[in-house]
Amino acid sequence: MSARPFPIGVAPFGRAPVPVVPSLTAPILSEAFGTRPLTGAAPGFVLAALPPGLVLWVQDRLSRTEFGAPFLPGMGRDLLRLDLTRPADVLAALEDGLQSRALAAVVGEIHGHTPALSFTASRRLALRAEAAGLPCWLIRHAARPEASAARMRWRLAPLPSASDPDDPYAPGDPLWLAELFRARGQPPSTWLVRHDRAADRLDFSAPAGDRKLAEPRRKAG
Repeated sequence: MSARPFPIGVAPFGRAPVPVVPSLTAPILSEAFGTRPLTGAAPGFVLAALPPGLVLWVQDRLSRTEFGAPFLPGMGRDLLRLDLTRPADVLAALEDGLQSRALAAVVGEIHGHTPALSFTASRRLALRAEAAGLPCWLIRHAARPEASAARMRWRLAPLPSASDPDDPYAPGDPLWLAELFRARGQPPSTWLVRHDRAADRLDFSAPAGDRKLAEPRRKAG
């Protein structure tokens, strides 16, 4: 008699599913929503999740006005920045970028709700990302989640940074409370995420109230 193993992410005997750390560099369309106005939680999380290599970073005018433009010398990544006006222009630039073999990922910032980002437009972007084998991120400012073909959708809240090991008065590694409220093939989950800047990776662990569901684990950003 052979034992049948439990599927990955499924706990035995009716207990809650064990969350699986998502792959942030998967070649899919992902969306990031900030939970608090005028914070950099979503852009910071996406920036830390990017793979090595040249990244196309595109903003519409309102995103640039409200949240500022990436300061390229201080980003710690090799970014190709495009400053555009309309959300439709951002989506078109991302589709063009996904056809380039010189890029490792594409990121677009869109402010508010716009007819340009319909379900059909998001599906087209998702299919292009998967065909190109590149991660594509949409950072949604001042917007609520609507119908979308994005494979992963995140809500991100900033937390006080970790302690600096050399100076207790200085900020340490960034921390986020990251809610994965939609993901293809896995249940929703909430994570405490830390960017280990020295190793340039994201470390995922369960929030304090969910320790029984997931032990601390690491995932390269």
